[in-house]
This record gives sequence, structure tokens and C-alpha cells, in this order.
Amino acid sequence: MEKTLTQLLITVLLFFGALFALQQVNWVSLFKVQQITDKTEEKLGDLLWETFKASETENTNPILVKSIDSIVSKISEANDFDKEFFKVHLLNSDEVNAFALPNGHLVIYTGLISDAEHQDELVGVIGHEMAHIQMQHVMKKLVKEIGFSVLISITTGSAGGEIVKQAAKTLSSSAFDRSLEKEADIKAVDYLTNANVNPAPFADFLYRLSLADSQLPSIVSWISTHPDSKERAEYILEYSKDKSTDFKSILSEKTWESMKEKLTF
Repeated sequence: MEKTLTQLLITVLLFFGALFALQQVNWVSLFKVQQITDKTEEKLGDLLWETFKASETENTNPILVKSIDSIVSKISEANDFDKEFFKVHLLNSDEVNAFALPNGHLVIYTGLISDAEHQDELVGVIGHEMAHIQMQHVMKKLVKEIGFSVLISITTGSAGGEIVKQAAKTLSSSAFDRSLEKEADIKAVDYLTNANVNPAPFADFLYRLSLADSQLPSIVSWISTHPDSKERAEYILEYSKDKSTDFKSILSEKTWESMKEKLTF
């Protein structure tokens, strides 16, 4: 009898636990994200990229472009991604920033490369943004902050230019939800270790930026868009401490030095 009551109690607890978990899911939002992804993400990504391309200068230096391509290729190969899905764009700007757009567009500012003290810091940031893309965080953010109907209007051509610019600004200058940032951080550590890249410099990068002078908000954009950098550095190190491997940087030191030399603003 006692055993039966115990089993019944466990069953009831499991039922209500599952019910509570299901209630926490925003099913409408998830459905909308999937609907947009299936029908319009490609067009939305291209439109938003064209907005940045029209207002900023793209850097086509072959050493920089090929080096970034090597990083994305290595992470993709090590994690069984379709590398061709990622469309990487390098823009001339002194802002320390990188961000993801819909449909695999990944925008990197030259200021990020300039600020990185070690190439693995840059690799960590790229891995983080690739995680946002792979986990559909970009579309979730747009649905939440811009709205489903507005996104549809953008892709159908019925939205004004200012709305498109607002959507672009949302992705380049406002933070993801705290939970999504942590998901991307943790997934980035997995990406890096799978590629035999040391994740510790990524944590060092976050910690260093958290200490940056508050008088430089326009230069260090990645601080404002990715808050709680010190806390993030700590849990990245904690998560990665048992993932030691034979680390090796993706680029040669000569290539990394050449990248630094070729930067122009």
C-alpha cells in the first residue's frame, strides 16, 4: 500500500512538473519564429544586410577575408555545419562589435579584430555569433522586439525604410535575453573545443571588456550589447575547465600579425 501511494505521488508530481514546464513555453512565439524561418528568413536577412552595406564600407582585403573564412570553415567542419550557410561580411569600423542577421549573415567590424589581443578571442566571438545563428536566436529576438506582423511587412515590401533600419539597429545594438546569451556562450565553448581551440581567451576578452573605461561606450559596443561580461567570463571558464584538449590556434601567428597590419578604418 505504501509503495502504491509513493508511486502515485511521484506520478502526480511528474504530471504537474511537466504541465508547469509546458506553460513556460511561448508556443505562439515559437510557431511564429518557425513560420518566418520557413517562408521569409532568407529575404529578411538579405534586406537587413543591404541596409548595413548601403551605409558602411565593406572591407575586401584578401588577407582579412580569407583569414575570417578560415575561422568559420574550421568551426563549421569541426561541428558538422554547412559552411556555405554562413555569409560573413567584414565592415570597416572602429567599433568592437560583431552580430548575426537572419539567414546566416554574420557581420564583423574591423574594430573587433583590432581590439583582440589574441586570435582565439576573435574566434570565440565568431563562435558565439554562429551559435546565435544555429540556435535561431536571431529570429526569436526580432519577433519579440519588432513584432511578427512588422517582420512580414518588411519582407513583403510594405514597410517603410525607417522600419527596416530599426530592425537592423535592433540586431546590431541591443542585447539578447540573458538566457539566450548564456546558451550562445556555452554552445560557443562546445564549438571551440570541438575545433581544438582554447575557449579561455574568449573569457579573457569578455572580462577585459567588462573593465573598459565607461567613457568609451561608442568604441566598445560589444559591452552594451552583451551585458554582465564578467559573470559570463566566469561561467565560460567554469564550463570549459573539464574540456581540456590539445589546443591549437586556427591561424598561424604570421597570418594573425598580417591581419593586424592590414586593418584600415
